[in-house]
Amino acid sequence: MSLTNLEIFERLHEAAKDLLWTSESDYPFESLIWEFGEKILLDNEVVLKITKHSLDTPIKVIEFDTFFQGTVTHQDWHNSEEADTVNRYQELVRIMKQDLSNLKVYKVGEIEINVYIIGKTDTGDYAGLATVSIET
Repeated sequence: MSLTNLEIFERLHEAAKDLLWTSESDYPFESLIWEFGEKILLDNEVVLKITKHSLDTPIKVIEFDTFFQGTVTHQDWHNSEEADTVNRYQELVRIMKQDLSNLKVYKVGEIEINVYIIGKTDTGDYAGLATVSIET
């Protein structure tokens, strides 16, 4: 049974609640749904337009699994809180892979980078999460 966009939005919101993306600073995740009313192929230009960035803003596309690799791997030195965070990231990744297809990560900008983790819903719309990554 496929989920509605609202159900996907709520599942992503709940899974990402209180999780922070750690870079040189910590930022929360925001759930998002992009509904176009027509079939649109998501590419760099479309992402820049939707997110209201100028079309000359640098954008990089990263593989979904590569982006989350460091957050879903348990380390021997993790304390229980860090291990819990890894488990939460594993659950978030599981939900995103279950509910969305063609998952990609769009990194927009330089230094203070807007990150959009987007996949396609069963209805042909797009959903995912947004956060910020500071990379100097």
